[in-house]
Order: sequence, then structure tokens, then C-alpha cells
Amino acid sequence: MLHIDRIVLREIRLRLKQPFRISSGEVTERRILLLELTDRVGATAWSECVAGEHPNYSSEAIDTAWVATEQWVAPRVLGRSIEAPGDVFALLEHDFRGHLMAKAGVEMGCWGLAATQAGVSLSTLLGGVRERIAVGISLGIQPSPAALVAKVQESLAAGYQKVKIKIEPGNDVAFVRAARDAVGPDAHLMADANNAYTLDDVATLQALDELGLMMIEQPLAHDDLVRHATLQRQLRTPICLDETIISLDRAQDMVALGAGRIINIKPGRVGGFAASIAIHDFCQEQGIPVWCGGMLESGIGRAYNVALASLPNFTMPGDVSPSARYWTQDVVTPEWTMQEGWVTVPRATPGIGVAIDRERIDALTVRTAELRA
Repeated sequence: MLHIDRIVLREIRLRLKQPFRISSGEVTERRILLLELTDRVGATAWSECVAGEHPNYSSEAIDTAWVATEQWVAPRVLGRSIEAPGDVFALLEHDFRGHLMAKAGVEMGCWGLAATQAGVSLSTLLGGVRERIAVGISLGIQPSPAALVAKVQESLAAGYQKVKIKIEPGNDVAFVRAARDAVGPDAHLMADANNAYTLDDVATLQALDELGLMMIEQPLAHDDLVRHATLQRQLRTPICLDETIISLDRAQDMVALGAGRIINIKPGRVGGFAASIAIHDFCQEQGIPVWCGGMLESGIGRAYNVALASLPNFTMPGDVSPSARYWTQDVVTPEWTMQEGWVTVPRATPGIGVAIDRERIDALTVRTAELRA
């Protein structure tokens, strides 16, 4: 039983070790919304809302998520007796459209709190089975093919089991071809367009078809299943949908239309763990592989991604890079590390699996709000 009496919101600012550029913009500093949930007997759990600074990945941003959490999301759980964390998603969805990232910050925190209360790992509570997670890396758009080749070679040498190459019109085929030529046909490469193309670009996307990619992620508009279906019929390479899949219904539509063959599940994008598990289970039944994407999370958000990626149908390397990939110093201890291309799932540790570095978070905090029942 969950009975949450207090939720504290904190905005921290973490500077990336190097800028990260995708087709919709560049990030040099990550504004991160953290939540600390406390139940009536004093148990606590931390979670993270993954909304970015600008509404370019989705319609949400950290400032809208802060308002939504403060005014509408948190009041739905504060002071209520909730039987199980799996009940929270429906509670937040009733007569309340959108704001999925804001909802996910609270919903996932409830799962973290339930794991803490039960004295089990978050992975165990979710039904995870994996002891370790295969790790992929996401490379931002590079200034030249040669620069990309160097990054890809460095990533494979470090042990990453999949390299995702961000692309955009003008920085695509020549870049990816250079990487493929440099590392050979067996290296696991994929391309991610972040909505940057239209069906007018079919010839370009078909050129990528010749490069032996694992997948092409989200080439077309975030809300367009029909055109993705048209494109998939013209490609041998599987399309992976990311931004398009915001619910179980969207995943079912993808399969019905043939709009893609792989799904990237980001729990923050779909409203939390209940929806993520439902999408995972459906895809498993349909023979659709899934993997866990990243949103430049701190080590707190990473803990939730690692737990989710321990479910059985997460069969492809996820974007669960170690802390040192992005941050000079993370906000958790121990920091997330990678050994020979794998991240260990902390299945023997109750709760989210890492301790919170409160001193570090206090030093990074730029605003707070305390919400009580």
C-alpha cells in the first residue's frame, strides 16, 4: 500500500562533458527535474522527469512539467491510499490528457517507493529477469564524416555493443557510409533521424538501406504512422519508432499498419512503467523487439531505465551508457559503470539500486518546491 505524504521537486543543472547535437538542436547543459517522494512512515524514493529544456522532442519541457506536476499530477497521489504502483497510471490518466513526462516522474517514483517499502530491487518488482544489460551509445551529429568515424571507432573499442548515429538532411548517407566502411560489415550501427525527413527524402533513406544498419529510428514526423508505413514498405532496413509511440494503442497501430518493426521504449515518453510494461508485453507477443532509449538522464533516471531494460523482451542494446559518458560527476553512488559492454542490474539492492548523493544535488539545485498532502 502506498500513502505518499510529501513530494519535493528540485531542478538541478548538470553540464555535459561535451555538447550533444541532434537534428532538432544542441544541448550543453541539462536542466533536470528530480522528485523525492516520502510516505507516511518516512520511506523515500527519488525519481526523475525527463522533459528537456525546450518542447522539441515532445510538447513538454521542464517548465511545463514542473507546473503540471505541482498543480495536477502530484495532487492526485498525495494523501491517497494506493493499493499498488501499477494503479497510479490509470489514476493519473483519468480525465487528464497529455503531460506524460510529468506523469511519469511521479508514477515511476511510486514504483521506486514500492520497491523500497518491499525491500526488493526495482528490477524484481517490475518482473525483470536480466542480471546485466547490453549497452549501446548514442553519438550526436558530428562536424564531418572523419570526426564521426573517429567517434564510432572509439565507441566500439570501448566495448559499446551498438552505435547509434544521429543524422539530419545533409549529414546522413556520406557520414554513415564512412563509418560503415571504417568499421566493417559486422559492427552494429543504426541511424536516428529524430523526425528530420519526409517522404520526399525516400531516395536518401533508401541509400541508407545499402549500409547494413540494424534500424533507422524515427525518420518521419512524430505523429505520422501512415507515412512511416509507406516508407517501411520501401525499405529493407527495419524502421524503429520512438517519438511516435506514446501509448500501447500507438504500438498496436504500428503493428497493424506495418509502420515499423522495432520500438524504442522510453518510460518517460509513455507516462511511466505501467504503460512501458504493457507495450513490452504486447511487443513480446507480436515478436517485435524493443530496447530502452535514453534522454540524457542523471544516474537517478538511469536507474529506472536499467530496471526496465531487465525485462525479457529488451533484446537489443539500450542507450544506458555509464555515468562518465555524459557527466564529470553524477548525482548517485555508486555511479553507473560499464564492463565490456554491459551494465550490471542491481537486483540484490532494494529500491532503485543506487544511493542519492544529497550533497551533490544540493550544490546543483537552483529551485525547489515542497508539496504536501
